[in-house]
Amino acid sequence: MDIDAVITWIDGNDPVLAAKRGLYGGPVKLKEDDVAGATRFASVGEIYWCVASIRKYAPFIRKIFIVTDGQDPHITDGPVPVEIIDHKQIFEGYECFLPVFNSIAIETMTWRIPGLSEHYVEFNDDFLLCAPVSPEDFFTPEGKPVCYCSRLSIPWTKFTRAIKRSENGHRKVTFKGTQMNGAVLAGARWTFYKLDHTPRPLLRSFFETWFRRHPEFMESNISYRFRSPGQYSSQEAHYVRLDMNGMVEFRPVRGNLFYMEPKKKKAYVKRKMAKLRAGNYRFVCFNSLDQASAEDFELVNSWIKEIL
Repeated sequence: MDIDAVITWIDGNDPVLAAKRGLYGGPVKLKEDDVAGATRFASVGEIYWCVASIRKYAPFIRKIFIVTDGQDPHITDGPVPVEIIDHKQIFEGYECFLPVFNSIAIETMTWRIPGLSEHYVEFNDDFLLCAPVSPEDFFTPEGKPVCYCSRLSIPWTKFTRAIKRSENGHRKVTFKGTQMNGAVLAGARWTFYKLDHTPRPLLRSFFETWFRRHPEFMESNISYRFRSPGQYSSQEAHYVRLDMNGMVEFRPVRGNLFYMEPKKKKAYVKRKMAKLRAGNYRFVCFNSLDQASAEDFELVNSWIKEIL
């Protein structure tokens, strides 16, 4: 079974990209952590760590595709080849929706990467592997995707979202909310899968078939340049629909994923890094690492150097 890796990435420090984004930012002043905040696009070298971790701990990967917007991280040659895919390639025929600064829209189209294998694993650029993994950690011998998740209530999530105060006159886009939207669109009524920040094994043929039958689902999701509360997680919809046919194997996130946001208060990172060193995790996500202090960044960076 061929398995590819797909990483969505941009270097938000690039002044050309920042200027392009500024043309479409809109009149609303957004918080740092909202849909167009700088931390959504900042880069501190995560792409190099992500690629290096795949090459070291998942050498069975056939190819790594890096999806980006007119950029090139200049990854050196290694045991697993890397190919750069521009947004124009996956949005072919839908160029009217470009440029796009929206990871939800981009992930809706990654299945259109030329030459992508049927079985692929999607990474955000701030995901790392930190221990050896096998193909069976992502797909069963029968080819079923493995979904690392927990379950949440759809009615309760809808209720809490309805009573939550809007910010700057608009409802905040949440990771959980877009996943619930995807589950509802796919036909779920009571529960959805909280996917968390782990690599996501996916089947290319699912998206090809589903969007051929429902082109409006694809076009509606890619029509936003920035993230919108009306969008849905295409990955969530993928797992819900496949589960209806018994085509997914579910495994717990707990014990597999270590997640940290270094922007938290003082001493938080030190405590969390001690927990990481003492644990037995396979997946790591350092979210918003650009907001870490110099001291905290060095704690994280030194650990990454050790494992890679």
